[in-house]
Amino acid sequence: MLRFAIKTGIAGGTVYYTKKEGIWDENTEKVYERYAAALRPHVQSLKQQIPMDVPALPSSGEMCFVTKHYYNEGVKSTIHFIRKIPCYAGQLAMKGSNAVKKVLDAQPQTPTVEAPQDKK
Repeated sequence: MLRFAIKTGIAGGTVYYTKKEGIWDENTEKVYERYAAALRPHVQSLKQQIPMDVPALPSSGEMCFVTKHYYNEGVKSTIHFIRKIPCYAGQLAMKGSNAVKKVLDAQPQTPTVEAPQDKK
């Protein structure tokens, strides 16, 4: 229950913060440009502290394309999985029934002993 509350709090906080920042109201390119401009001084200071090259931030067009591409791939994969659920369920049921049959067949057959009848 605590885990669910924590996850719900994080999700709710994320939605609240993104709504407050205007991500849901603005064009995503404007939001990206605003955050890129805010991060540039930090990236410059990081470049001075780290002796290796830090790659440049991608352009907003590239970022939008990559985001849309991976979102669409996720949707396609989800729909493909949902479409295959009956097949997966059938395979799982077959494996389960085969395992039960294997266990039942492996049990040694015990001969049935008839109880002696009383003769009077």
